[in-house]
Amino acid sequence: MDKKIGFLSFGNWNPGRGSQVRTGREALVQSVELAVAAEELGLDGAYFRVHHFARQLAAPFPLLAAVAARTSRIEIGTGVIDMRYENPLYMAEEAAITDLLADGRLQLGISRGSPETALRGASLFGYRFDDDGGDLARQHTELFRAAIAGAGVADADPRMTGGVEGRLGIQPRSDGLPERIWWGSGTRGTAVWTGEQGMNLMSSTLLTEDTGIPFDELQAEQIERYRAAFAAAGHGREPRVSVSRSVMPVTTDEDRMYFGDRSGEDQVGILDGMRSRFGKTYAGPPDQLAEELSKDAAVREADTLLLTVPNMLGVDYNARLLETVVREVAPAIGWTPKA
Repeated sequence: MDKKIGFLSFGNWNPGRGSQVRTGREALVQSVELAVAAEELGLDGAYFRVHHFARQLAAPFPLLAAVAARTSRIEIGTGVIDMRYENPLYMAEEAAITDLLADGRLQLGISRGSPETALRGASLFGYRFDDDGGDLARQHTELFRAAIAGAGVADADPRMTGGVEGRLGIQPRSDGLPERIWWGSGTRGTAVWTGEQGMNLMSSTLLTEDTGIPFDELQAEQIERYRAAFAAAGHGREPRVSVSRSVMPVTTDEDRMYFGDRSGEDQVGILDGMRSRFGKTYAGPPDQLAEELSKDAAVREADTLLLTVPNMLGVDYNARLLETVVREVAPAIGWTPKA
């Protein structure tokens, strides 16, 4: 399996003391700069989180297009877009345009989204729903995926088409994009659904279920069920799977001040009314992290590892962090830098 490694940034900004990202503009500009640095280091992907009503990255496509313009090889993506908020047809146009500008490098992570700061925020974007919005997110996803695959979604007006009737699809289209859609899954059940739908699987450092076994083993079981469902559905290609990890090499006093020198443990708590298991933070000397990650069951099973970065520490700090990971930690999981 060809391992890929990328970074995942939440794009936070805060004018508080010690922050290197004080404004929304700085968050955007530094996101592009970190993607450029990551490509130079040989990483495979630059991914960005999407949130609303918070000091974090929101509408992703202008940022992704800017990253595409400054890079040539690295994958660019999201982890994840909350589909409750999206107009599926407008999003289909934006996604196709961005992918064409990126020469087929777009990897879109989508999902129902995580708990948010706004009460029923998606309703303020014009969408009504009765439950937590899960059904709405799946409906938007179904239409979005149909549109990027070329389905007719609007009746033609013969007065404007020279008498031609039929159904019109969105334009432009990017042919390979439908196979580069990922669903952010927080349970084994939604992972099975993702496989049945033929999407790639994106799993983070949080699962909204807990069976008492370590996080990495529970996540590996999620991946196994996903792959079985994907194969049983007969989609006819090899699916991709990503997992996210917080990996903080400690090599300087500054690193030690921020992260200490010991890896944490899994945490169990209640999130959004559900008992959830959170993956641990890997923090310590690079050789220790290499050994620990090589034993992580889900990291072994996934083809893509996304490293969550502390973006508010600035581009220079995060570029150095990524450089330490790719040189001293990543080879232990079978990864090699790309030219």
